[in-house]
Amino acid sequence: MSIWHNIFCVITAPKYGWELINESNIPVGKVMKSVYVPLLVVLALSCFVPMIYDRTISFGYSLLNGIVMVSSFFVAYFIIVYLLGGFYPELVKSEWGTARMNDFILYNLIFMVLLLILRNLLPDDFTPVLFLMTYLPWMVYRGTDNLYVRKDKVPKFVLISSFLLLGLPLLLKTIMEHLFIIK
Repeated sequence: MSIWHNIFCVITAPKYGWELINESNIPVGKVMKSVYVPLLVVLALSCFVPMIYDRTISFGYSLLNGIVMVSSFFVAYFIIVYLLGGFYPELVKSEWGTARMNDFILYNLIFMVLLLILRNLLPDDFTPVLFLMTYLPWMVYRGTDNLYVRKDKVPKFVLISSFLLLGLPLLLKTIMEHLFIIK
């Protein structure tokens, strides 16, 4: 199975997709190197597309926005791995559990990056793409069985991981925008 097939399946049928990801046994480093990082580059390049729709957006703004977006998602992955491992140490006690958790985080972030690329390619006022981000908690919920989250901890796990996956990259983006004074 290819990584792109796994991504398609986890987005369209999350329960089956997570099972497929676990069966395919593709190393996290390979997914990061061959899909996540290239998608971050595409995200950075897609930050230049709004210049076509809005003539007030400058090249400098687009460049800084691309750098901020890539940085926020790249750093967010490592912070989320650390935080979820801290909140749920029982899920990362073994190398196998750690690999599943890292896959879980990475594939969910890939979904977020794909949505932001799509948002950048469409006119600015096209908000249904942002509404699609509310699908992420469903993907998280469907992945809890493959992470072996105890049934009594599932609601809390879904809430915490959804909050981290949705909020942390955007929080980092906001902080970096203020540091770089992007307006």
